[in-house]
Amino acid sequence: MSELLDFKGRGAQQKAPNRFEKHLHQWETEFLEHCYKEGEEDPRKVKTKYLEVYPKSIVNKVNSPDVGMTYSLNPYQGCEHGCIYCYARNSHEYWGYDAGVDFESRILVKKNAPKLLEKKLLSRNWKARTIVLSGNTDCYQPAEQKFRLTRACLEVFLKYEHPVGIITKNAAILRDLDILRKLAEKNLVVVNISVTTLEERTRRLLEPRTASIQRRLQAVETLSGNGIPVRVMIAPIIPGINSHEILPIAKAAKDKGASSIGFTVVRLNGAIADIFTDWIHKAMPARAEKVLNQIKACHGGQLNDSRFGIRNRGEGVLASHLHKQFEIARNTYFSDTETPQLNHGSFESMKQKLRHHPDQLSLW
Repeated sequence: MSELLDFKGRGAQQKAPNRFEKHLHQWETEFLEHCYKEGEEDPRKVKTKYLEVYPKSIVNKVNSPDVGMTYSLNPYQGCEHGCIYCYARNSHEYWGYDAGVDFESRILVKKNAPKLLEKKLLSRNWKARTIVLSGNTDCYQPAEQKFRLTRACLEVFLKYEHPVGIITKNAAILRDLDILRKLAEKNLVVVNISVTTLEERTRRLLEPRTASIQRRLQAVETLSGNGIPVRVMIAPIIPGINSHEILPIAKAAKDKGASSIGFTVVRLNGAIADIFTDWIHKAMPARAEKVLNQIKACHGGQLNDSRFGIRNRGEGVLASHLHKQFEIARNTYFSDTETPQLNHGSFESMKQKLRHHPDQLSLW
């Protein structure tokens, strides 16, 4: 790992400005400045804090037409994994924190998530639609070991036989193998595991607190071996960092039993552009400008493109080259496989039964 990194073991290397500055948790910034001036504590050793919150709703309608999901559920806000490219960093600003180090170290724990989910499923107007854990931050990040909210939500999905998708890059998902097997028996779950590189050194720089690549691939193998459909996401592809690994990752995924693969091209939206630029000059100084210029080449000369349908795929000569590599990988290793369609009928049948017992629904 580069000796130029300021915050060891973290992704972001700065306290980024918050665009909603008047809502900023100013005491956090003042504390770090005080530590630095007084020499009482190294401000670069940022400890993770878990902050319990109680939202009014937990199932979110996804209005973006190009992300492959209609509803999402995030038990946690912020993510200790610290992936430097993560698009979810920007959402932390709405809570008064910054998209840099705060995003990785100030984790909001939605303690009432399972109860809110059950209430949503039992509402009279709800019809079965796949709900994805998580569309924003990783539902199996380290906080899950302590709070177990993801497991509690999976128990709700199983109880009502409701379809659920999972996106993670943490092998901790295997802890819930018992529930996942039961969901899979009823065709109610699909798991998406992100594998961005096969090079452990690159993983430690890009995603410092995620599971190792070996453990992720073992998770793919274990899940698949237990009849749980697994899709591997090469997401994001970052030109100049992991773009040469598309075929090797696809082969590794196939060898471990993945049912399909997908990909996205990196885009650095909002505050992430500055955070990533600062990081790469410290983590990979010799490659920094080349990587940044290649990312721009995929987005019309900018680090980000917000147009639906294009933003996650990129355009131009370099992006086209990445697409062709992916098509070769998919045709070579996954031409005869596909991700199954989940079962929505079981929940609707159960809902009909519940309607014949209004005393149960009246609780909500």
